[in-house]
Amino acid sequence: MVHSVLASTSVKAFFQKKLKHQFRYYRLSYSVFATITLILLLYFQYSFESPVVIKSGLIKYFAILFLVFPGIVIMFISIKKYFMLLSGVRSVFTPVPVSELKVDGIHRFVRHPLYSGTILFVWGLFFIFPFLSNLIAVVLLTLYVFIGISFEEKKLLKEFGKRYEAYILKVPMLVPRFLKLKN
Repeated sequence: MVHSVLASTSVKAFFQKKLKHQFRYYRLSYSVFATITLILLLYFQYSFESPVVIKSGLIKYFAILFLVFPGIVIMFISIKKYFMLLSGVRSVFTPVPVSELKVDGIHRFVRHPLYSGTILFVWGLFFIFPFLSNLIAVVLLTLYVFIGISFEEKKLLKEFGKRYEAYILKVPMLVPRFLKLKN
């Protein structure tokens, strides 16, 4: 929830007005804050025992192969390609980060590859560690991703207009269309 609030256009405008030239570090500050928050949440998540929901048996090996591994690969590709932009590190080197619509690379197949990889990864982890606390966390995270995507899509439509509308029609949100890769 905090992520969506801090990523909203109105909150960014507020901080841009207050921080003036220092606003260029907003994204970097947010990334540090998000990382610390994630570490604290994970610590809390695994600080207590939770009952097992399903017996994983062979399922965990399929989860590793078809969910965790592809999720890691997709997240790595996304992070590697867009690390400087997404993390805010670029602000250290460039005074005004340029806003650009990314439609190449992995974004040719899905509009939100980092979210796709994250969903695959966390659901895979649930099947490897099928605890009730993990199920609750994964369901909430999945719902949060869809809510976040809704806000992000509105923001991107406002920012890029017709170009983003055309992109929406051509490229799926999270799951690639494997049969329509020729374009």
